[in-house]
Amino acid sequence: MHRQKGFTLIELMIVIAIIGILAIIAIPRFIDLVDKAREGATKGSLGAIRGALVIYYGDHEGNYPDDINAAWGGRNVSAELTLRPFSAYIEGGQLPRAQLRRRSGATNLDSYTAVLGDVPVTNTGGWLYNSNTGRVFVNSNTVDTKGIVYSTY
Repeated sequence: MHRQKGFTLIELMIVIAIIGILAIIAIPRFIDLVDKAREGATKGSLGAIRGALVIYYGDHEGNYPDDINAAWGGRNVSAELTLRPFSAYIEGGQLPRAQLRRRSGATNLDSYTAVLGDVPVTNTGGWLYNSNTGRVFVNSNTVDTKGIVYSTY
């Protein structure tokens, strides 16, 4: 008798089941890694903005910008706008984006909101800037992958 070469149906089904089990385990871990990378990028962007404000503060004799919109060319600020006065302070002259966790329910807007004092977080994404203290923080009260509220970064 001549024996045929190939896989039987049961062997193929076992392989498909194993691949399915691996996918069920790997996909959630991959999603968590993507969210952690986004959070790391947000922390890095926040550090860059804070660093730029510190340099601005030093260059302007101890004064923070009164209005973040004025400091960024007097227009509604978004990541696509060129930062005129801050172009020397932020690499590339572009406002970095706050990249929040995708499953947190928070929005990811490319925006700044300037305030003249403490203001509650509105959870609209982007950044909040307090011109009295020079404090910049994430405008979101949702939590990251470690359970830390974004606005406390």
